[in-house]
Amino acid sequence: MAVQLTYEDRPVTELGKFLRSRRDRLTPEGAGVRTYGRRRVPGLRREELAQLAGVSVTYLTRLEQGQSQNASDAVIDALARALRLDADERAHLFALARPAPAKRRRPPKPESAKPGAEQLLHAMGDVPAVLLGRFNDVLAWNRAGHLLLAGHLDFAAFTRPTDRPNQIRMLFLDPHTRDLYIDWDAEAALAVASLRYVAAQFADDRRLAELVGELSVNSPEFASLWAGHAVRLCTSGSKRFRHPEIGDLELDYEVLHLPEGNGQRILTHAAKPGSASFAALRLLTSL
Repeated sequence: MAVQLTYEDRPVTELGKFLRSRRDRLTPEGAGVRTYGRRRVPGLRREELAQLAGVSVTYLTRLEQGQSQNASDAVIDALARALRLDADERAHLFALARPAPAKRRRPPKPESAKPGAEQLLHAMGDVPAVLLGRFNDVLAWNRAGHLLLAGHLDFAAFTRPTDRPNQIRMLFLDPHTRDLYIDWDAEAALAVASLRYVAAQFADDRRLAELVGELSVNSPEFASLWAGHAVRLCTSGSKRFRHPEIGDLELDYEVLHLPEGNGQRILTHAAKPGSASFAALRLLTSL
């Protein structure tokens, strides 16, 4: 005999998990919700979010459980405002609420570097640069990028699709890479938030599930960060390194997203001219 599931029994989707994580970080007072009596859990209740967004609790439940695929821009915007989402989180919410139609599953093809992008890396000379795939596989790097980020690996490792380096896997599972970042905790949190952002755009890619599964099993730190549902589009900033050959240095980074929209991007690092880090980079590339 078939059992009819109620709304509450149906599994919560990635959209539902994200909304729950954003509800949990808000206090009722901060969201402008009047409360009475004791609350068993912190954060906003589902009915309170529904009230703030101007939708019914039933509709919000259906949305969280993937039962409604036609949420309007107005509804998504209302949810984003009620949850105080920033620009990256709002874009992520739209991606989750408007998933691309599921495609026929085919054996995944290894990503490959666009020839023009790879030529650009080598034209950068002493500027460390890496071409990353959508899920952080290293598709190419120039000599300076290899020496800065992965000098302990074979330079040609990226040419072998079956075992090419993956930046986020190295960050959590490779001791050399972990020791490279002085602010490892911040770097790890940023890497996972960036992967979350990209994941919503390629949710049906089996390689994502395999990578997340591998890291969740082998790194409790990754599993904890992934469960937090933090989201950020990584574009620029600064990082502090403790390089085994040239010591400590601070570099500015830029992420250049390729126009094809396939998730590939070029990560570059540069030091301020005249700084000690600038001299250290020059030394590294001259070794």
